[in-house]
Amino acid sequence: MSKPILDHIGIAVDDLDAAIELYRDKLGFEVESIDEVPGFGVKVAFLPLGEGQVELVMPVTDDSAIAKFLSKRGPGFHHLCFRVDDLRAELARLEEMGIELVDKEPREGAHGTLVAFLHPRSTGGVLIELAQHI
Repeated sequence: MSKPILDHIGIAVDDLDAAIELYRDKLGFEVESIDEVPGFGVKVAFLPLGEGQVELVMPVTDDSAIAKFLSKRGPGFHHLCFRVDDLRAELARLEEMGIELVDKEPREGAHGTLVAFLHPRSTGGVLIELAQHI
């Protein structure tokens, strides 16, 4: 992996409109986009922050990973996402190094990206997402 580039910080929310009101109207962020990501059962809002973004993530299905996260832990920090040039190669490299993969194959993420997650058991308790912009 070349020098890591922060793509976004994921924040789990149970009310996207209320979260947008907080970040936009009270904290001064701009909302770049709001999208549904059916493959993950979520609706997301992206708010630019320096070279990266804050991603507000709300479940739209009861069986999504975000819904399960919220029921166990409540709203708050969910994951860090780093941008990579070749996601498949990076997953192979990390698995070879003993990192446990949540996703052995990339999945379609927001904005036409390919994404995959690394399990917190092997990343110091932090859920890490890798994203390849295509």
